[in-house]
Amino acid sequence: MIAILGLAALAFSLSQTMVVPALGTLQEELHTTASGATWTVTAYLLAAAVATPVVGRLGDMFGKRRLLIVALGFFTLGSVVSALGDSLGVVIAGRILQGVGGGIFPLCFAIIRDELPREKVAVGIGMISAVLAIGGALGLVIGGLLLDHASYHWIFWVGAGLGVVGVVGSYLGVPESPIRIPGKVDVRGALVFGVGIVLPLLAISNANDWGWGSARVLAMIVAGIAILAAWVALQQRTAEPIAHIPTLRRPAVFFTNLATVLVGFGMFGAFVLIPQLLQSPEATGYGFDLDATQSGLVMVPGALVAMVAAPISGRMSGRFGSHVPLAIGGVLAALGLLMLGELHDTIALIVIGYAVSAVGIGLAFAAMPNLIVAAVPAERTGEATGFNTVMRSVGSSIGSQIAATILTASVVVGSPLPTDDGFTTAFVVMAIGSLVAGGIAALIPRLSRADVAATAAASAESGEPRPAELVTAGRG
Repeated sequence: MIAILGLAALAFSLSQTMVVPALGTLQEELHTTASGATWTVTAYLLAAAVATPVVGRLGDMFGKRRLLIVALGFFTLGSVVSALGDSLGVVIAGRILQGVGGGIFPLCFAIIRDELPREKVAVGIGMISAVLAIGGALGLVIGGLLLDHASYHWIFWVGAGLGVVGVVGSYLGVPESPIRIPGKVDVRGALVFGVGIVLPLLAISNANDWGWGSARVLAMIVAGIAILAAWVALQQRTAEPIAHIPTLRRPAVFFTNLATVLVGFGMFGAFVLIPQLLQSPEATGYGFDLDATQSGLVMVPGALVAMVAAPISGRMSGRFGSHVPLAIGGVLAALGLLMLGELHDTIALIVIGYAVSAVGIGLAFAAMPNLIVAAVPAERTGEATGFNTVMRSVGSSIGSQIAATILTASVVVGSPLPTDDGFTTAFVVMAIGSLVAGGIAALIPRLSRADVAATAAASAESGEPRPAELVTAGRG
């Protein structure tokens, strides 16, 4: 069962990064700008952000195995649509359908909790989490290989193949959980949240054409903010919302989610910038004329050290509190991104800069779930950590789009390529976001013994056990 769930998770995690080395090619073949091509990443992440809480709730209501198959079905259908697409609109439409597969991860975690003996649950969840990291690293290389030796269409055909295998494997080898939790699905809340995020991103991606101070750009940004404010009010009036606002307003939860947005912002900004920097022609004075495979390989060391940083973060959390690896991670991520902005004259410097930032990102992301779990009652743990995952997708969407917009703004007349100053500016903006995330760690309250006792009492009253090992890891 774990192998089948791991394959399902691998399909989604590979598709997060397989398209990254292809952004330059997509820009050329789909006749669009860097900002337009980046929507193939942004749309996927946004769809995942909106779909994840909905699919998770449906799984609780109608069966997790059943919804896992449905999510994999949407992922497969989206892969086929993108594989057949010869225009930007069709490819993005397919990526939105793929993004519905974002519900795969919470479903996999829930199935493991329901089906495995209690002593094996942590190992099973750890294995699926490792697949996310490994798939992200492999996706960079596999995407490059497919692009160089076939075409961008095959990036999506591979996803479709994995999706089909996942559907069949889940049907044959994953038991249906007998646990059902009656309730309602807050589709309205999910859609309103999605619209509130998409409007500002559309404004940002078109700001270079419309003008940053134009009425259209400002109106869309203001409208998005207003819709998100209305979404908060809507959630408070909804009987079974996708987000429990009183929980999200707790200082520890609020500041951790804010830091998550900013770290995701820096991470996917780097994903957009580094391949385009490496694949730019040497004639630009800053590029290295690498192919997609080579640019993916340059990023692999960073992905690997991020995997190593995660368990180190756990040990630091247990000894000093999870706010410490979050703070250190934010600072290291900012340092690495600044190095990439100012020192990208050689491939070795790019490898080092990205590795430093990746260590910081690995430390920070591993600390965030523990901070959330330690701050909420047990009955809110799944919902609160799920929303933290949504915030990671939102931050990644914003980072990728702003990075691409900065590059597009730097293009000079007579050349389709961004300038070296454009890359430097974009890396510095990403670094500022990561540095602020590190500073936010100081605002996250450290739970006192009384706080922990009160939370534990609330959990006891609900009849649900508190995951003690995560509570310990989340305290200072």
